Amino acid sequence: MFDIGFTELLVIGVVALIVIGPERLPKVARTAGHLFGRMQRYVSTVKSDISREIELEELRRAGQSFKASIESMGTEVQQEATRIDDYFRDETDRIAKVVEAMGTTEGERPVAGPALEAAPPAVQQSLPLDEPEQGAPPPSAVIEIARAPADKSA
Repeated sequence: MFDIGFTELLVIGVVALIVIGPERLPKVARTAGHLFGRMQRYVSTVKSDISREIELEELRRAGQSFKASIESMGTEVQQEATRIDDYFRDETDRIAKVVEAMGTTEGERPVAGPALEAAPPAVQQSLPLDEPEQGAPPPSAVIEIARAPADKSA
């Protein structure tokens, strides 16, 4: 810290021994050691406080940059949502115009128009086995007739 060599320490010790005296030197050395220890702890505490403040300031800056990036991302998302909303509104208006051009509507069914006149009406057909015809044998009788042996006299 102060770059004091061994010879300089030896000179300081001899001067202290002469000035303070041999009876009080151990007590003064002990007190100097305690004061030096307190000073080291104080310097260590100040260094750690300074490093914590520096880290805290870095975290604040990182948080602010993160907040700014999130806000810009939110703005971009809002702009895209507005653009998509405008697109869907335009498409809805276009579809409404096409439907209006086809003809007016009554409730949910179109009344008349060129597209409706060209399409044939839908016919619902039922399968023959679903509803037997009047006077027709049941399906089991048809199967019995098909299994009967053929007449050989013909």
